[in-house]
Amino acid sequence: MEKSSNSTTLGRTKSDQLLETLAAVFKSPTSQSDLAPGTSDSGGTLSRKSSRRFVVGASPARSSGGGSRNAHIRKARSAQMKLDLEELSSGAALSRASSASLGFSFSFTGFTVPPDEIADSKLFSDDDIPEDIEAGICRPKFQAEPTLPIYLKFREVSYKVVIKGMTSSEERDILNGISGDVSPGEVVALMGPSGSGKTTLLNILGGRLTHSAVAGSVTYNDQPYSKFLKSRIGFVTQDDVLFPHLTVKETLTYAALLRLPMTLTKQQKEKRALDVIYELGLDRCQDTMIGGSFVRGVSGGERKRVCIGNEIIINPSLLFLDEPTSGLDSTTALRTVQTLQDIAEAGKTVLTTIHQPSSRLFHKFDKLIVLGKGSLLYFGKASEATDYFSTIGCSPLIAMNPAEFLLDLANGNLNDISVPPELEDRVQMENSETETRNGKPPPEVVHEYLVEAYELRLSENENKLMDPLPLDEEPKLKVLSSKRQWGASWWQQYCILFIRGIKERRHDYFSWLRITQVLSTAIILGLLWWQSDSKTSRGRQDQAGLLFFIAVFWGFFPVFTAIFTFPQERAMLSKERAADMYRLSAYFLARTTSDLPLDLILPVLFILVVYFMAGLRLSAGPFFLSMLTVFLCIVAAQGLGLAIGATLMDLKRATTLASVTVMTFMLAGGFFVERVPVFISWIRYLSFNYHTYKLLLKVQYQDMVPPLKGIQTDNGSREVGALVAMIFGYRLLAYLSLRRMKLHC
Repeated sequence: MEKSSNSTTLGRTKSDQLLETLAAVFKSPTSQSDLAPGTSDSGGTLSRKSSRRFVVGASPARSSGGGSRNAHIRKARSAQMKLDLEELSSGAALSRASSASLGFSFSFTGFTVPPDEIADSKLFSDDDIPEDIEAGICRPKFQAEPTLPIYLKFREVSYKVVIKGMTSSEERDILNGISGDVSPGEVVALMGPSGSGKTTLLNILGGRLTHSAVAGSVTYNDQPYSKFLKSRIGFVTQDDVLFPHLTVKETLTYAALLRLPMTLTKQQKEKRALDVIYELGLDRCQDTMIGGSFVRGVSGGERKRVCIGNEIIINPSLLFLDEPTSGLDSTTALRTVQTLQDIAEAGKTVLTTIHQPSSRLFHKFDKLIVLGKGSLLYFGKASEATDYFSTIGCSPLIAMNPAEFLLDLANGNLNDISVPPELEDRVQMENSETETRNGKPPPEVVHEYLVEAYELRLSENENKLMDPLPLDEEPKLKVLSSKRQWGASWWQQYCILFIRGIKERRHDYFSWLRITQVLSTAIILGLLWWQSDSKTSRGRQDQAGLLFFIAVFWGFFPVFTAIFTFPQERAMLSKERAADMYRLSAYFLARTTSDLPLDLILPVLFILVVYFMAGLRLSAGPFFLSMLTVFLCIVAAQGLGLAIGATLMDLKRATTLASVTVMTFMLAGGFFVERVPVFISWIRYLSFNYHTYKLLLKVQYQDMVPPLKGIQTDNGSREVGALVAMIFGYRLLAYLSLRRMKLHC
């Protein structure tokens, strides 16, 4: 009896000391210097340093900000209440209760807390307080906004490609009869090894791949794909396709202005962008540039969340994501998948491909699709996947991540996995030489066995995919609508894209390298032709060489700048056009006109330096006419570069073609050769160098006596008309080339 009393007293003493230590920590935060290793409470064995480790270990979030401190206070109060309720118990029970109520396992002399009791008595879980794991800040969950529910069904989806060789072509199967369904509120994961067809299936289901080689049926609310669905589907590509020089806030704001319905005002759209920023935990980096290969910006996890925000900003009914966790650490990946869960809970359908998730990520998926070499190996609940493979004789022999187990099976790797008896018998009956060195069947045999096993299971449950959906006719009729829903008028799209283009490219145009290149060339020209004499015939010949170089320089420079325009933005154009963000005509006009203000600043500086250093005609008329002539040459040369880039969409081929074209135009420009054979003289009329050179000569020497050899005494309207025709003709060719470009990703 006395021994029991001592035990109870000892337990209460330890619990009281623990509560006093916790109260001291929560009331006044102790600095690290106060927590000396040798410091301890009187008569107690629990030091303050261990108490601090205890508090940090018990918190599910990093202790920063008021929200984290409140979480600690709530846990301390819960711990106090738990201890009060257990004070009547014995000393051992009291110690276990006080330890378990705080979610921490420690032992005094003679006291050990079982792990199962700690798990059972945990007062708070990670899901109770949604938080930004990277920032340590609590975040509200996504608001359940009303959206059109869409049930996705796909049956016997197959896809083939033709691989052309040097002498023959080969037809290869990418997908073989994939079937399944996804309902609103579900997060479905698409798993499989590299090359198994995950991205191809996702593109087909998302309407991004509508090719004649696609077989099978894909329905949305039992209706086929229509243009209306472009505004109801969000598609996050595997690569983060974003403008590097725009900030997070600017990126999401422009997406909101272009994609949200026209019924909303500009202020409402901007507010929606801010709401998405806060929902995704991007508020602390909203004014930071996205960044890229050569530009520092946000982290990889934040960039991926910006891509997700670009799609969920329209409140989509269907959200497709292609490997959203690739390249992210486990904590950031968990935060991303938790975001997808919150989105699905709002009534949306989420389908994502994922590559080798952690065990925590795996258990957050509702359904699972496992592909292997384009064939379906499993479709069903994620929690039942391992049980299914156990029924066909494939069970893990050691404790392993379920995702690793499934990927090993999809690859045909049976190491640390039991071999089904049927498979062993089949291998032995066929040929013993087909076995591998470790006695396991080859991957081809394993794959064939898994496909046959699932086809047998599918035949038993085949009628489930044929069941009609529990929907009224109204949601089905909405999906049938073939009318596109634009988020802005043509003029609004043009204005938004024009401003976005200037903000994105101002960093390139005003780089110190480009400015140095232009000004250094102008200064060298000015020194070589320093105050040249235009009164003598020989001096005019020297100035003619300067004018020809100006025509060549401002014809060559814009061509090789404009060539990169559309090939570099092809991924962005394909992504945004596939989502119906804007009309192609609005994009093309905004893209070509937004370059003009930036392209005409450096030529002004160039002309100011060269004109006065070289001593050309010092009067207002010739000066401004010379500048206008250079402007016409620049815009015409830009049109040629845009046309070549849009037609070829390949930088190597475009650069090669542009080099040959510009060299031909330069040689036919009228300075090197005056008497060109008749059968090839037509080339000079296609050369903007020729027309620019003739205009500059007329501006400088038209009224002088005697006139320069080869100068006609007209007003130059023919040359101006030719340059204007080139400006519009080349751009029309570029626009038509873009119209022919395939826009699927």
